[in-house]
Amino acid sequence: MKCKINCSPLIKFPTAFTLVELLMVLALLALIASALMPALAKSKPNSLAFQCLNNNRQLCTAWRMYTDDNHDLIVYSSDDGSGTSNPRNQYAWTLLHMDFSSSNPSLWDPSLDIYKRPLWPYTAKDASIYKCPADRSFIVVNNVAKPRVRSMSMNLYLGGFAGTGGGWSFADSIRIFLKTTEVTLPGPANTFVFLDQRPDSINWGNFMTDMTGYYPTSSNLYTLRDLPGMVHDRGCGFSFADGHAELHRWTDPRTTPPMFNYLGAVDSIASPRNADVAWLQDHASRPK
Repeated sequence: MKCKINCSPLIKFPTAFTLVELLMVLALLALIASALMPALAKSKPNSLAFQCLNNNRQLCTAWRMYTDDNHDLIVYSSDDGSGTSNPRNQYAWTLLHMDFSSSNPSLWDPSLDIYKRPLWPYTAKDASIYKCPADRSFIVVNNVAKPRVRSMSMNLYLGGFAGTGGGWSFADSIRIFLKTTEVTLPGPANTFVFLDQRPDSINWGNFMTDMTGYYPTSSNLYTLRDLPGMVHDRGCGFSFADGHAELHRWTDPRTTPPMFNYLGAVDSIASPRNADVAWLQDHASRPK
């Protein structure tokens, strides 16, 4: 019987790759992997930055809920250091003065400070939002490393030191906001509430922005009092009085020096013409 449809002989295909073809495939896969590695390496820091922003946002929500329940009064960004002798200190959002002392259990036990402070009932009782997830600082107690409980700080000018400027000359002429309705300038969307601070710089509950040189404008007088976080691609998370949160990256290397053993006691670092200082000033407060 004769074939009537496509009587061409069968074409045989190779059943395996040659060594050269395998090497070419492996080289191509290696090239693709090398192109993807930078993106994969950044995925974890990016996720930590996202979580940090979420912690900032949740803590700011607690701050706003507190004001709603307390006649618009703002919790103080810090106590004034006088302890129980000043009853207003109990309205500070934290009384914990951060350092690396193994003799202070409040540094690693949230029940000794965080659980007792005014914002705790509004946080869904989640102590993790008081920290940036990238903060790996710890205290060594009896040869055991204990993670510190806080890396968030509050804008000094939101409540101040128990309602005052704390005796700092650079704050004498600057507005200390005691109610959210007073935050008209820079305005709620432009006034930061919380930020994540460097573990080697964080100390009291407030983040100090030195307003020297803001008005009258003199950038030669710019000074850094506290150093902000920098682990998120040379930036840190901020929450603002209107409830939103954002990542801000620093542009001047003087704002992000290498980590020190402990910097918390440093009062000032001159930083003339630093654009990052100008940004902090513009989002902190205004002259009276």
